[in-house]
Amino acid sequence: MADSVVPQVLEYLNKKGYSRTEAMLRRESAHVNADGQPINNRAEDTGLTKYTRAFEVTHTWIDDNLELYKAELKRLQWPLFVYSFLNLVADFYPTDSAKFFGAYKDLFSREHEEDLRALRNLSLPEHLESNHIAKLYRSNKYRLTLSNMAFHNLIQFLESKDKEGGAAVISIIQSFMNIVTVDRAVVGSEYSLSALLNKGRSEDDIPAEDEGIPGHNPGSANTDVNAPPVLTKLALGPLPMEPDLMEDVRAQLQEEDERKPPTRGQPSLLENFELRIKQEPTEDAPSRDSLPLPASVARDVVMEVQKVKENRDRFKIEGRTGGVGPGVSVTMFTFHNTFDSINCLEFSGDNKLVAAGMAESYIRIWSLEGKPLPSVLPPGPGDPSPTASSSRRLIGHSGPVYALSFSPSIATEDPTGPQANARCLLSCSADKSIRLWSLDTWTCLVVYRGHDAPVWDITWGPFGHYFLTGGQDRTARLWSSDHISALRIFAGHDSDVDCVVFHPNNAYVFTGSCDKTVRMWDINRGTAVRMFTGHTSNITSLACAPNGKILASADDAGAIILWDLASGRRMKRMRGHSKGGIWSLSFSVESTVLVSGGADGTVRVWDVLQTTSDSTASGKVIAEGGSGAKIDGTGGATGPSVAGVTGASVGKKSKGKDVIVSADQISAFPTKKSPVYKVAFTGMNLVLAGGAYMP
Repeated sequence: MADSVVPQVLEYLNKKGYSRTEAMLRRESAHVNADGQPINNRAEDTGLTKYTRAFEVTHTWIDDNLELYKAELKRLQWPLFVYSFLNLVADFYPTDSAKFFGAYKDLFSREHEEDLRALRNLSLPEHLESNHIAKLYRSNKYRLTLSNMAFHNLIQFLESKDKEGGAAVISIIQSFMNIVTVDRAVVGSEYSLSALLNKGRSEDDIPAEDEGIPGHNPGSANTDVNAPPVLTKLALGPLPMEPDLMEDVRAQLQEEDERKPPTRGQPSLLENFELRIKQEPTEDAPSRDSLPLPASVARDVVMEVQKVKENRDRFKIEGRTGGVGPGVSVTMFTFHNTFDSINCLEFSGDNKLVAAGMAESYIRIWSLEGKPLPSVLPPGPGDPSPTASSSRRLIGHSGPVYALSFSPSIATEDPTGPQANARCLLSCSADKSIRLWSLDTWTCLVVYRGHDAPVWDITWGPFGHYFLTGGQDRTARLWSSDHISALRIFAGHDSDVDCVVFHPNNAYVFTGSCDKTVRMWDINRGTAVRMFTGHTSNITSLACAPNGKILASADDAGAIILWDLASGRRMKRMRGHSKGGIWSLSFSVESTVLVSGGADGTVRVWDVLQTTSDSTASGKVIAEGGSGAKIDGTGGATGPSVAGVTGASVGKKSKGKDVIVSADQISAFPTKKSPVYKVAFTGMNLVLAGGAYMP
């Protein structure tokens, strides 16, 4: 009924005394527009557009909120976006769901790029049953932690905006989310006033450890929503030395002290060894019987004696003192004319060999000293050049070689005495196989098969004999060199296992996956004892500290996170690398400094001990001509800056703003155009790095 007609009808009814009819018409006309269509005062009554109105009003309110609460409340936007979109798809609104997705996806493209890629093609209810990510979100409640004040602030706002969309948001929270409220005065520094303010100012916030799908207790490998907040006790101490080996080492050290007495003020090798034995904790050390190892031989005595010598004579890195970082030297080996064929690099423990895995399915090994690499086998009758070369090529794989690992070795001082050089090399490939190569005969000794897909990573255990692999079949496998089948299969990841590493005491292993989680497994029981969540991209590298208490993990978004193994909690997050992947991590012997290298063509040195919030520093790589630069505690530095190093990967122009560098970066060593494939601390705390020049 037109607006001009309604008053006339009401006046007529009033004159004639039809009071009841007049009252009914007044009530009806109050709820329709000029065209006679109902007026929807509540977002709940608008049908499919209620989600758009609800998300928009919540997003605007969060952006205008106090800095104190903004960082926490921003975490609400992602699950609200996902569940609003999935509800539109489930209610059969393909066009409107696509419009909603396109309107707000850019808010989350940096942090949830993989999930957005998986959800963008959903348009029909049938798609929800076949899409893995959609099923995961709809069958689990998204867990989110908020401080009490932030939660009360949120509920008060939603109730006040009930008609504008608050009711729709409350419905999503009740049906699909599990919000845990905490008292920031009780839970610790993560929710302290200063930490929340720093997060609010940060432009690169990261999710909490207990946030997401499925909700779980931080560090716990039990993903049951109702799992108790109890973590498995770990034995992180060093593996006790075999008694017979210990006596042999003592005798050898005493002989070395008599042959070469220590200088004035310098402890003897035997005293240094005894002091180190006393300092090692024994209450949390694993049993030697938990994972049997072969009996020690003369080579083991030589390696232990050399470790004691290095422990006494090496350059000690104790972390920062007075705001000045330790001076760490890096030796960079650059490979030219590779034509982008190198997939991986690996240095031997004795610092004499470097191996490269090629896309052409073979392995190339070079002598770092330029010396010939002879074979113990006599030259064949058809060998045209019996003279040994300084490089060797190992052929056997039928697919690209993705990872290599030299058997444990150590450099000895006396070239004429007993040696502890690398004797074997492991390789894994796209052909689903693992090969063990002899570095004496330069031939393949064993082929191990078991993975159902390409094998991405491989590593020897700290004492040899055992090795670990991870592959595209979502499993990691433990092997021993004398068995052709796997001893353990570690299954639990939802995607490829991209990187693997051993704990220094040989009792645990770590796996990093494309599902953005890192898991810690007990070798003896074959079960997961820790799960670390917090990365927003695929895990690309892992490293466990020599003290056995800290784990470092890196992703292809350029973030490094340090984890405390005992508590299962995140220690801190370090930033400085740009996107493209951090491909290698390595700790100093004292576990006080971490070095990293990756696709952005830089080697970066980090302070492990410095405590800092995620967003306290901003800065650029300060270096020129390959020389490292000191970054002070506030993110400032001295010296000329190199443009374009922090903003993009090697060989690409910088787009957007530079990457923020956290205050715990000690120094950065940029290359010209060489992605860094491998970094490794030696026993004397020198850093070896390797990469390929990409003109």
